[in-house]
Amino acid sequence: MTPRLLPSLLAGLALAVLSAGTVQAQAPAYPSKTIRLLVGSPPGAPSDITARLFAERLSQRLGQSVVVENRPGAGTSLAAGVVAAAEPDGYTLGVSPDTVVTVNPLVYPKLTFDARKDLMNLSVLANFTQMLVCHPGTGVKTAAELVARANSNRMIYASGGAGVPGHLAAEMFLREAGVGMEHIAYRGPAPATTAVLAGEVNCGFLATPTVLPHVKTGRLVALAVSSAEPSALAPQVPTLAEALHKPTLDISFKLLLQAPKGLPAAIASALEQAAGAIMTAPDVQTRLHALDLRGVGSTRQVAEAQVQADTARWAPVVKRLNLTLD
Repeated sequence: MTPRLLPSLLAGLALAVLSAGTVQAQAPAYPSKTIRLLVGSPPGAPSDITARLFAERLSQRLGQSVVVENRPGAGTSLAAGVVAAAEPDGYTLGVSPDTVVTVNPLVYPKLTFDARKDLMNLSVLANFTQMLVCHPGTGVKTAAELVARANSNRMIYASGGAGVPGHLAAEMFLREAGVGMEHIAYRGPAPATTAVLAGEVNCGFLATPTVLPHVKTGRLVALAVSSAEPSALAPQVPTLAEALHKPTLDISFKLLLQAPKGLPAAIASALEQAAGAIMTAPDVQTRLHALDLRGVGSTRQVAEAQVQADTARWAPVVKRLNLTLD
């Protein structure tokens, strides 16, 4: 290289470095526009209310609008599919039950995405359970009585859909109790509750906030809750662990904050930290208890570990049921 060319080369390198620094300095900080938060349940469902509460607090924390969009269908996989297909830039997020990752890939073979590969689980926002209720005309008042009745009579239970938490909780209960009941899947928890109220079916595993008002009026009988701990809304109702004398039995589910795979580490960390701060705030915990939810706000590592553990737990149940949906 001739000495005459050296100053020109150095000047060019300096300009390139300066330009790169200018571009980096001009890159907008996250977030610089509205964030979409997809939820797979209809408006008014516990997961929808949780998503809206989280969106409100996330907006306050980040200083940008967070808009909730409801996309129910396919066991809440429709909303998760929108998130999986989005650009991994932090502007499309989702709130899904853990079954989207643990069960739906086994149940819905025609999904256009792989929840286990295409989604990042940023945090467990909250834990939730189901309540086992029966029509008073059934004549059973405890889980033990229901098991005895199912041993000798045809019994039917309702859920809000095949593969949803209520269906899974019921089948885990039946497996642990060693009995069988016929299942009828309805299009959501509301029609399933209506079916139990009308006596069209004997029982149902449904969200506590959905059925508890009817328990209080005597139109339904509460037998047990699926979690290992008593319900904050109905502490007098025994847990399945107590009812079946199986102390380790815990049939609870999780609401996950999800993003497309490939989300930049800095944005993922910011959202993870936001989830932890929001979901553990005392006033948020109080509002969640009214929905029979327990705020968690876990780390990504905890969320991924729990999803893997629950995948291993539910896979044998799905296989035993030979459960496959279009």
